[in-house]
Amino acid sequence: MLSIYKSFLVYIIYIKKKASAVFCFVFMSLKLRKSFCCLGDTQFCFRFRRSSGRKASVCCFLDHLDRDLPVYLKKDPAYYYGYVYFRQVRDKSLKRGYFQKSLVLISKLPYVHLFRTVLKQIAPEYFEKSEAFLEAVCSDVDRWPPPIPGEVLHLPIMGVVMKVRTSALLFSDDADAQISVTLPTVHEVDLFRCFCPVFFHIQMLWELVLLGEPLVVMAPSPAESSETVLALVSCISPLKYCSDFRPYFTIHDSEFKEYTTRTQAPPSVILGVTNPFFAKTLQHWPHIIRIGDIKLPGDVPKQVKVKKLKNLKTLDSKPGVYTSYKPYLNKDEEIVKQLQKGVQQKRPTEAQSVILRRYFLELTESFIIPLERYVASLMPLQKCISPWKSPPQLRHFSQDDFMKTLEKAGPQLTSGLKGDWIGLYRHFLKSPNFDGWFRSRQKEMTQKLEALHLEALCNENLVFWSQKHTEVETVDLVLKLKNKLLQADREHLPVKTDTLKKLQAHIHDIILALPDDLQDILLKTGTT
Repeated sequence: MLSIYKSFLVYIIYIKKKASAVFCFVFMSLKLRKSFCCLGDTQFCFRFRRSSGRKASVCCFLDHLDRDLPVYLKKDPAYYYGYVYFRQVRDKSLKRGYFQKSLVLISKLPYVHLFRTVLKQIAPEYFEKSEAFLEAVCSDVDRWPPPIPGEVLHLPIMGVVMKVRTSALLFSDDADAQISVTLPTVHEVDLFRCFCPVFFHIQMLWELVLLGEPLVVMAPSPAESSETVLALVSCISPLKYCSDFRPYFTIHDSEFKEYTTRTQAPPSVILGVTNPFFAKTLQHWPHIIRIGDIKLPGDVPKQVKVKKLKNLKTLDSKPGVYTSYKPYLNKDEEIVKQLQKGVQQKRPTEAQSVILRRYFLELTESFIIPLERYVASLMPLQKCISPWKSPPQLRHFSQDDFMKTLEKAGPQLTSGLKGDWIGLYRHFLKSPNFDGWFRSRQKEMTQKLEALHLEALCNENLVFWSQKHTEVETVDLVLKLKNKLLQADREHLPVKTDTLKKLQAHIHDIILALPDDLQDILLKTGTT
């Protein structure tokens, strides 16, 4: 069963154990160890690469919506997310002794919390009913409006209406107004719950993620694996993690050989695994996190020391962080004490997560603000933009020049942490995260220059200019202006609608001043 909802780009798939193993996600949604911890219902997610030969999505209009979304809510055109609701129960009548089913939702959108909640609403009832139930679900999903940032959406799903915003999610049953559940976000995981087993090392883990270091999370189940990987990726928000990450990675993944080979250095990727086979296969990776069952913290966690990689021999090794990495920054004892105190006072895990997320946010912003400030200085002055010349180029990024700015305008202005900030920046400038961040900023500033160039053109008397130039030069100007309009639409340039209308009016007035034969040609040229 497959439903395609074009606005949210959702694919709902029902998989039975006997289904044909055509796609790798079939294995990822069902391949669980037969153990007590996996009995019952489990939810997790995975991520897989889109086939290179596939055509662009019919939902390309989401590209336009992406402009108004923070980086952690943008879709990734190269990857899909798989959200799984898995059921495993004992059944002696079956050969394997277990009955297994999965309901999988595939989407390009990283709305972890939203889709997890959707599956929780529909999967249990579907497992007890026929496929007609899923068809009814798909019919509801097909009626969902597009996910416009900032607007409240009403999403019907089998008698329940979800009220959704980018920042909040509300469930309400129209039949009973008193039945309602409020969820904080559409994308966030329980950060403190995920980091609780290793929260004495959260600052070091932040550095490893920031620098794009190869990182493996070894967990007892896909739920713990996927949630921990998603927590790691989110800890450098609002900076986007630009390398690959797999919340639940198996031997059936198409990149299995690529990521486990010993003939080259481990790639910049975060893997979440559960198979004991990986304890040996990935033993050469420089940074490994071994976690046990994630539970709501009731006692103050014991401090787990960083262990040497050679001590990690099996998946059953003791929980901890196995690495020889030496952090650049001194350890922040205050955040650890604050979280410990919260556990002692039985502070709700949601409140603990808010504290931890704010800590990561402030740490990342303190790190990135000096880079933002320096890159902004590479932007040419507006007075350098001439309507009769091509937009000026951005100045070149100089690592030496940037390092010089840190003495007076470095992270010490917003962070009290001491340590080798210079060394951290030098390492970061070689990472995929810097490359992705800088490319994004380059694109934004280049588009801004194009927009300013369009405004400069609109402020000129173009009709008067055309009267003083030859017909050939005037025709050339018209064609260039039309190309500018097409570019503004194609690249979604940050240009005001009034500016575009004014430029269109200029083009129309110039064309009407030309001979009739040229008017007919130019009015038909570049209109599509």
